[in-house]
Amino acid sequence: MILDQLVQASQQRVQKVPVRERVKRIQQARKMTTPVLSFEAMLAQPGLQLIGEVKRASPSKGLIAAEFDYLQIAQDYVAAGIDAISVLTEPRYFKGQLSYLQAIAQTVSVPTLRKDFIVAASQIASARIAGASAVLLIVAILTPVQLQAFITLAHELNLSALVEVHTTAEIQLAVAAGARIIGINNRNLKDFSVNFATSCQLRQAVPAECYVVAESGIQTATQAQQLAAAGFDAMLVGETLMRAPDKGQAVMQLRAGVRG
Repeated sequence: MILDQLVQASQQRVQKVPVRERVKRIQQARKMTTPVLSFEAMLAQPGLQLIGEVKRASPSKGLIAAEFDYLQIAQDYVAAGIDAISVLTEPRYFKGQLSYLQAIAQTVSVPTLRKDFIVAASQIASARIAGASAVLLIVAILTPVQLQAFITLAHELNLSALVEVHTTAEIQLAVAAGARIIGINNRNLKDFSVNFATSCQLRQAVPAECYVVAESGIQTATQAQQLAAAGFDAMLVGETLMRAPDKGQAVMQLRAGVRG
């Protein structure tokens, strides 16, 4: 299963870092007082917000961007009025790097999200040190105890936690763990199939006090309008934007008719 391989690769990456260094990262992150841009404040704005993804490859699609000027991509997104940027930092299957996130966070004026397969507290601390505003936590790869601990740590470090789910049961686990932001992934991580209807089907299961983000399989302005009508606060779009020759135009097309 692809998800198992992704988790195993993430665990191996973490284990290669000495325990002393992992503890040091967490301690360093706890001492940081430099503010980060608020991901939740972005979600609180009227209308459907757009989170654009900076992603070079994926396990299901292979290489997406042969030419990968990640800073220029981020700047093009911001120039087109994007609300936040998600940066893939997983190196083996997505060809990402934490350094991409750090450079983008230092350059742009919008919140940034570390998107990775987070299985250790030190990865959350590393995201804070790199300047991220939020981290992705995937319910399917964490125990309830881990999920609650990671959400708590993220909040302690002044990071938002986008908690990703794919089923009603996972929504319940996320809420019980203290999630304030729920990301409904239209992609099934077990086989990487995508069903856009998933997000709208699960939307009503998310409590009103939580922000809710639709992820994956979003390609058209019509779909964006459906998400806005369903009450989503934001949509996270990756491949559609990454494959667009003119990313600024693609951003504007997706945004058409969905701003408050």
